[in-house]
Amino acid sequence: MLEISHLSYAYGSKKPLFDQLKLSLPSGNIYGLLGKNGAGKSTLLKIISGLLFPKSGEINVIGHIPEERDPAFLREVYLITEEFDLPDMTISQFLKFYSPFYPRFNQVAMAGYLKEFKLESTDALNSLSYGQKKKLLLSFGLATDCKLLILDEPTNGLDIPSKSQFRKVVANAIHEDRTFIISTHQVRDMENLIDPVIILDEGEVVFNESYECITEKLAVSKSVTAPSEEGLVYAEAIFGSYTVVRENDGSLETSMNLETLFNTVVNSKERIYQIFKKS
Repeated sequence: MLEISHLSYAYGSKKPLFDQLKLSLPSGNIYGLLGKNGAGKSTLLKIISGLLFPKSGEINVIGHIPEERDPAFLREVYLITEEFDLPDMTISQFLKFYSPFYPRFNQVAMAGYLKEFKLESTDALNSLSYGQKKKLLLSFGLATDCKLLILDEPTNGLDIPSKSQFRKVVANAIHEDRTFIISTHQVRDMENLIDPVIILDEGEVVFNESYECITEKLAVSKSVTAPSEEGLVYAEAIFGSYTVVRENDGSLETSMNLETLFNTVVNSKERIYQIFKKS
């Protein structure tokens, strides 16, 4: 579905944000893209969707080169950015103007999403809150049935019930011919939704693994005393106890939350590389 090799990108004369970046994503998954502020997550998503052009390297998305902006490519990719502007019209007018561009747009599904998010087709877009606008764009993106849906910080502006609705509708909309990429800082909002997990750090993809592989190779536990170094991958002290991550010897079955996984990877990159490159 997506292949990136030797990609380089820089803003003007600044130091390259990406240099020889590589990434390969098969279709049919909900990928989570994690990284620190300034790691380049939003930039990478814009390159994938054809809004920014790489300085060098190769990128192929669903059989197209994004920077060529072929209409056949644009019909199959929908990007929801963190910041956006909407036209001065009602929801029904928005659907009338924009839905015909997408050949598999599902009006019945769209109506269902609006009902789920308590939006009315007569609502004026400029009267909606930021969170309501996010719900509209998410509903529209899901209803396009496009092959690649890209969501940049999708839960910002959503209240707790809406975040639960978000997870439900996204999980129900994925299928084997469709791929979602979700970039977020709100990792707790994405628990039990994203899989595989991609981590971007210092201009490169340092991690791209499924949860099955993560739980097979890493084990997490709690300790009230400082952990020994044997098999230790990462440890952090929290409120008088320790969260400890070790290489799994195959005898343990544990689950790791995204925050712990992220901290482990970015603080122990070499150790993680060694563990996950083992056969």
